Amino acid sequence: MATSQNIRNICLMGHGGDGKTSLAESILYLTKGTDRLGKVADGTTVCDFDPEEIKRQISISATPVPVEYGQVKVNLLDTPGYFDFVGEVLQCLRVADCGLVVLSAKGGVGVGTEKAVKMLNERHLPKMFYISKLDEENANYDKTFEDLRNTFGISVCPVTMPLFEGGKLTGVIDIVRNKAFRINGTKNEEVQVPESAKERMNELRSILAENVAETSEALMEKYFEGVEFTDEEFIGGIREGVKSGTVCPVFCGSAFSGVGTIPLLDGIRDYAPAPEVDEKGQPSAIVFKTLSDQYGKFSFFKVISGTVTSDMTMENPRTSGREKLAHIYTVKGKKNTEIKEVCCGDIAAVSKLNETRTGDTLCAPGSGIVLEGIKFPEPCYSMAIMPLAKGGEEKIASGLARLSEEDPTFTVEQNSETHQMILSAMGDIHIDVLRSKLKSKFGTDTAVSAPRVPYREKIKKKVKVEGKHKKQSGGHGQYGHVWIEFEPAPETEDLIFEEKIFGGSVPKNFHPAVEKGLRECIAHGVLAGYPVVGLKATLVDGSYHEVDSSEMAFKTAASLAYKAGLPLANPVLMEPIGNLKVYIPDSYMGDIIGDLNKRRGRIMGMHPADGQQVVEAEVPMAEMASYAIDLRSMTQGRGSFELKFVRYEEAPAHIQQKVIEETKQREAEEKEN
Repeated sequence: MATSQNIRNICLMGHGGDGKTSLAESILYLTKGTDRLGKVADGTTVCDFDPEEIKRQISISATPVPVEYGQVKVNLLDTPGYFDFVGEVLQCLRVADCGLVVLSAKGGVGVGTEKAVKMLNERHLPKMFYISKLDEENANYDKTFEDLRNTFGISVCPVTMPLFEGGKLTGVIDIVRNKAFRINGTKNEEVQVPESAKERMNELRSILAENVAETSEALMEKYFEGVEFTDEEFIGGIREGVKSGTVCPVFCGSAFSGVGTIPLLDGIRDYAPAPEVDEKGQPSAIVFKTLSDQYGKFSFFKVISGTVTSDMTMENPRTSGREKLAHIYTVKGKKNTEIKEVCCGDIAAVSKLNETRTGDTLCAPGSGIVLEGIKFPEPCYSMAIMPLAKGGEEKIASGLARLSEEDPTFTVEQNSETHQMILSAMGDIHIDVLRSKLKSKFGTDTAVSAPRVPYREKIKKKVKVEGKHKKQSGGHGQYGHVWIEFEPAPETEDLIFEEKIFGGSVPKNFHPAVEKGLRECIAHGVLAGYPVVGLKATLVDGSYHEVDSSEMAFKTAASLAYKAGLPLANPVLMEPIGNLKVYIPDSYMGDIIGDLNKRRGRIMGMHPADGQQVVEAEVPMAEMASYAIDLRSMTQGRGSFELKFVRYEEAPAHIQQKVIEETKQREAEEKEN
């Protein structure tokens, strides 16, 4: 059985398409975890087994993949590279002890590389790099390495370099050990370092030695004396440097050919830290991922203290409930293997937990252990979602509720004002994937559209109007008669109702009916049907009939006064205004400000924060529907933003006219349908 000291929990990160999943497949194949090399293009990978992933040829969900290598168990956590699925990365970072950032030798340092390093730095996690696709056209190891070092600093150190023979990538050179390894099928064969490569190897080795020297006084002294480090000193120094963050080893290779994969595994074994856990403590674990499929629900967890065994009963502090861990598994793609126990620091999965969700703690009953959860970003892109078939709203709601069990990064709500179901997610691809899953898993076809903006209506001047409801029939008639003053009330959004009746022209018992009638009316304004705010109504006069007057009659009279008075009171549309904070690198400042001006934004200020610029502005919410997508495009994914509603303001006249016309058109279409 594994112990915490021989476990390595490695989070594979990087830009989409740079080769993370292919690297995981190469590791699986060369360690005999699979009997064939899975390929993304063929849809045969262990990691990307979901139908959506196979169809799109991208990772959507994070996949834990256990690998046995010698005396070490490596839990690879393969994460998506696309920003829409950042929640999956955050789940894995919660349980990883080291990050391996993969980048292509063709593309160099991409936005995904930068974001991965930033996330690792924020969590003070050690990091290593792997330069992939060295066998492809236009690949350039030296340029990519320099790019890495220039971007992330002198802690970036080479530990392997490519071996080219006859212009073809055949293996890698281990800079630490001064050895070369050629790939032969699935085997790594040691060969002589070519003379042509020795000069470059020595250059890179001196870069590495300088960083290793920084890890201890003894090594620093030896370095200044000009004494060569032994292999053991190099390995020990790199291990300490990785742990402290002063050394970030750079590996290289090709997942497709297997070049560099075994040396990478050697590096993970020798340099990556073991989990920092409490082996002797009471059992506790953090649930970091939930997977629902046709076979049921799996909760992935990492043991933080003690040992977790099957049939163990554990407590969930969030719910105060008990969960029985009847069956525990190691999961490799679609293949599950049942196990009896999980040691401290290791990762496994348990089926059929009742109330436990992603981010929850499981602990020994009564131990009082509560582990840090997972903080997910707020969804930033919203669309109205609707069924293509009538009556499908309930199926959408229940389907999304099921999907939210495994994906906490989207929300869904029924907007009572616009009567739309609003799906908020991390981006357009995220929403597209959710819709695809609704169709494939729950048989629900959907359409999406931009959410309607919840405008408000308000009056700008005072008017006095009459409302009279008189109806005669064979028996009792109906009679209600009021004079009401309508005026703006800027200090409040709610209706202010007062009465200044003299002489009992409208008896007091009918006053509540008048108020009730007005409150029902303000839900629908006279311009475009939006709720009316900031309105004061004063009942000043009227009349009644001793027999025919009723609460209903006065309610109706109030409604007639409302409909007559508000069009005369200079009604206007009010639009919601949001406070926007945009976080961007300096270089994008001009583009962002120009774009905000086009969106009718008012720049409120700018200031630096955490190596970025923060632009603060007030913008109409109506102009922000596509901002998440547009900002990503303008900044190549480097920008982020926060948007919060602050108040309503009168909309410009041309905007008001446009909204009124669109409302009339929509109402006409709804009547036709």
